[in-house]
Amino acid sequence: MNRLRRPRVQALAVALVGGLLVFTLAHVVFPYYTSNHDEAVYLQQAAMLLDGQLFLQPPVEGTFRPWFFVESERGLYAKYTPVPAAMFAVGKLLGGYRVALAVVAAATLVGTYHTVREAFDARTGVVASILMLASPLFLVDASVFLSYVPATMWNLAFAASYLHADRTGSNGTATLAGLCVGVAFFTRPYTAVLFATPFVLHALWSLRTVERPVVVRVGLTALFGALGVLAALSYNALLTGDPLVFPYQAFAPDDGLGFGERSILGYSRDFTPALSLQANAELLWKFATQWVVAGPLGTLTAAVGVLVARHRGFDARQTALAGVFVTVPLGNLYFWGTVNMLGALADPTDGLVRFLGPYYHVDLLVPTVAFGAVGVLFTAHRLRELVETHVPAERATPVLVAATLVCGAVGGGVAVTAAAEPVRDNYTVTQQYEQAYAPFEQTDLTNSVVFLPTPYGDWLNHPFQPLRNDPGFDGDTVYAMQEAQFAVADHYAERQYYRYAYRGEWIPYLGQPVEPTLQRVRLVEGAAVDTHVEATVPDSAELVAVRLTNGEENAYTTIDGSEPLDLRLRSNANQTVLTGAGVDERVAVSTPTSGTVTLILFVDFGIGSGFKYRAELPVDQTTGEVRALTPRLEVCWSERRCDGRAAYVPGTHRYGIEMNVTVEGTT
Repeated sequence: MNRLRRPRVQALAVALVGGLLVFTLAHVVFPYYTSNHDEAVYLQQAAMLLDGQLFLQPPVEGTFRPWFFVESERGLYAKYTPVPAAMFAVGKLLGGYRVALAVVAAATLVGTYHTVREAFDARTGVVASILMLASPLFLVDASVFLSYVPATMWNLAFAASYLHADRTGSNGTATLAGLCVGVAFFTRPYTAVLFATPFVLHALWSLRTVERPVVVRVGLTALFGALGVLAALSYNALLTGDPLVFPYQAFAPDDGLGFGERSILGYSRDFTPALSLQANAELLWKFATQWVVAGPLGTLTAAVGVLVARHRGFDARQTALAGVFVTVPLGNLYFWGTVNMLGALADPTDGLVRFLGPYYHVDLLVPTVAFGAVGVLFTAHRLRELVETHVPAERATPVLVAATLVCGAVGGGVAVTAAAEPVRDNYTVTQQYEQAYAPFEQTDLTNSVVFLPTPYGDWLNHPFQPLRNDPGFDGDTVYAMQEAQFAVADHYAERQYYRYAYRGEWIPYLGQPVEPTLQRVRLVEGAAVDTHVEATVPDSAELVAVRLTNGEENAYTTIDGSEPLDLRLRSNANQTVLTGAGVDERVAVSTPTSGTVTLILFVDFGIGSGFKYRAELPVDQTTGEVRALTPRLEVCWSERRCDGRAAYVPGTHRYGIEMNVTVEGTT
């Protein structure tokens, strides 16, 4: 029991609890990751590092590019720095990527303790680590594969080492401080600069005496910090060819710091100081009222801590720590990403901030919990003084116990409530993901290729983060976009093929699920290809309007709506012809050399109401032969959802709608 009273042991216990809690949240709340699709970038990068690769070499051009990867002559590379990915890769070596999250969370809590201990005292450090653990912003962001908490871990390692070196004169910890700030810079350069600036100013102030030990100590920190900067610039030179061009700049040159026209991937806006002030004011409000420990109560406690420290007299070391209160908010005014994370400024439920909090301000937690701990201990001390002053000695102890329990219950309840809301919001998203990815867990996809839709543009893992390729594109399951399907099939000729599709909008962050399907796909070839299409027709239908199109030519006919549809398409090198029950005239279009032939069947209930069956047949011609893949099937009740968001999902449609299709090559 005596050992448990030691602050170091208490801090270690907090760190272990934090690591276990983050590990649990990562598995339970984020099994399919978040609605921020950057996680897949880091995990793809981590897998590449484990394979000794900095570049991806896809086997087929244009169909395997992951989200946020840059195209270059040497291959595809990630727009992010490799440090977070390397940290996640270490977790994989230790048993799983999520192990890294637990380790980083525990290390961040240890760093919080040591930093605050150096600035104040050990007991304050323990309380600060508890407040960090209870902060929703830390809990959520530590449980996902993003770079914000890993960067904070390195920043805290720097701060703790720097303050220790300043107190003890240790050249060893001064060197360690330099190494840590260098790694922090390599991890998130701008974030590291904002966090380190108050400590750099402290170092410059300490040099005013020009004492040799101080000069040597600060010089060691600066020297080894410069090594991290050199490593980052060398990495830039290796990937982009220019040490001063970071990979994110190569990906989107106008996606960076500064005001004016900012843009990325066709999205742009005029980033003005006024817009920045509005966005950052909202982010700081959210930080103070929702994402710090116990919300407004935690912010109030931190304010009390600042006033107490000011009354006692700030020393230079505490001033450096408090300086982070200034540099992080001011620095983020200059970055347009703070606007983008909010989505629509008028909608408080919009944007990634709802689920991940103001993640560009994670470092702001450090001074908040530090001074919050000062406020907590001051309040506890004042409470004890009041009880001892106004309550008889024989009753003081039970009154103190009761007061402590009440304060703990209130504070703990507020903290749990604050943390529960974002966890609940994220778990709601996970429930939608669980339904969307169910076909992958119900199907044996060994030795297969799965063709994926591209609702957000020609990218893999955007949005389908769990569906990632091995760096060699040779895993049990290979995922490909639906571009160049025949080239992919040629490269993976010995595999089985599937097509993933869904009905509905992919907006899990609004709590709306999709109805998914994993369609088995066959590749057939011959002098001609026969496609047999069967579909039911509801009793209330009057007729079926038929359109056959290759994208340029169209052919039309109508069929009586009293019988089920039983149609055939025959595609040869010249044309695709529709035949079948009720087709009394010639319906044909030219067969594309490489493209699609689409059969559209509008089942008309009268006065223009009805729905469409769509069968989209990919075709490809070789010398004297035609190849085809099993058609993509849709049932469209709204034109807006056709062509990508209206997949035919067996057993889920009203009016007993059923559809079946087969393809067969003929000689």
